[in-house]
Amino acid sequence: MPPPKKDVRAAARASKKRPPAFLKNLRGVKNWKEAGAWLEWRDIEDIECITPDQAGVARGKMMPSSKFTSNTSLALPSAVFMTTISGGYPQDRGDFTYPADDGDLKLLPDLSTLSVVPWESDPTAQVICDLVHQDGRSVEFTPRNLLKRVVRAYEERGLRPVVAPEIEFYLVHKNPDPDYPLTPPVGRSGRPIGGGQGYSIAGVNEFDELIDDIYHFSEMQGLEIDTLIHEEGAGQLEINLRHGDPVELADQVFLFKRTIREAALKHDTYATFMAKPIQGQPGSAMHIHQSVVDLASGRNIFSDESGDETDAFRHFIGGMQRHMPSALVMMAPYVNSYRRLTNAASAPVNTNWGYDNRTTAFRIPRSDPSARRVENRIPSSDANPYLALAGSLACGLIGIAEQIEPETPVGKAANEDEIDLPRGLLEAVGLLESDDALQAMLGAPFIATYGAIKKAEFETFMEVISPWEREYLLLNV
Repeated sequence: MPPPKKDVRAAARASKKRPPAFLKNLRGVKNWKEAGAWLEWRDIEDIECITPDQAGVARGKMMPSSKFTSNTSLALPSAVFMTTISGGYPQDRGDFTYPADDGDLKLLPDLSTLSVVPWESDPTAQVICDLVHQDGRSVEFTPRNLLKRVVRAYEERGLRPVVAPEIEFYLVHKNPDPDYPLTPPVGRSGRPIGGGQGYSIAGVNEFDELIDDIYHFSEMQGLEIDTLIHEEGAGQLEINLRHGDPVELADQVFLFKRTIREAALKHDTYATFMAKPIQGQPGSAMHIHQSVVDLASGRNIFSDESGDETDAFRHFIGGMQRHMPSALVMMAPYVNSYRRLTNAASAPVNTNWGYDNRTTAFRIPRSDPSARRVENRIPSSDANPYLALAGSLACGLIGIAEQIEPETPVGKAANEDEIDLPRGLLEAVGLLESDDALQAMLGAPFIATYGAIKKAEFETFMEVISPWEREYLLLNV
């Protein structure tokens, strides 16, 4: 009788050799053989196969790890990626129609994203998946594939975009009743958190244990936080991520949102990425720092050999200025998003740009020439990171391709000027649908699907009677 088979961990312990280095990877493996060993090394019982929908919500399937590594075919109905944030379905109209058979889309795990799920009680892992049709074609309208499409457009020109997102969010008192306004949480001092705490260390310390869990959960997933600060709002925090590849950074934001929500729930608190969750408090943004590197030389194309600004730098800004209003619905995807984009608030209201000017839409931070970049301050934190990055980078690339000259930089406060961004969801959808350059860059299937979803969400919103209407119209009209 043959000896009993030893598992990977027991074999490694019994051997005098060190275990393969990939077993200790916090995030990602190269192939299925490594994936099987990685899961066994950690005694993983279940694995979540997830992918972002149009809202950035994790959709997918959970299965035993043994099934995951046995060449199991994974699929989800195509309609899952055509639903509204409330779970409804848009009507067939214009260029948008549901597939007649609502056929399955295949999930293809990206093993470079394999990591543990640290908040689960049983040993659990997660992996982000791409979506393809049954014949292997990429599904054009899904968020991760869309961002890959834009990155490929850069590669076809010998370029590589580099990004660094900053994500703001609120911690709020647990509130299961949507009819009541959200309120700031109570910190370790025992008092409700007040506003005006920008960059306050004491403000961060109010949530020491929760933040410790955010760091701990992030470290276990191989996610790297660059800095964490308290923002101006009551209980508003911001996490900055290190710069890198757009798809990888979008993956990190996708996972960070899950992580922060779970850490907050552990402390009986909500974390929300709504753009404007509390009346009278600042909105929450997802600022995106962007630069572009030449693939052949590795040089930042925004600076020449002398360290001066290049035409490509100016044209990137020009593309952002001309096409960002059309891409706004990818940065501000909900009715609530437009409550943030108002005069004299800490958010842009137009497409001005300037040097180290935080009141403009496109800020050029102070930096060495090699780190010259454009910060897009328009996106709100409710945006799907894949779509926000895809839309922002698409605008910049169109500017480079069409050599669009920017307007003169602004050296004064620009957030009290006339608002020249779309003022609402339907206007923003209309601009996206009518922009031929963005349609060519992003593809007609995405434009049609996303536009239909946003129109359906607006109609659902219009069914709700707000407190403002009851207060000012009930007895006065």
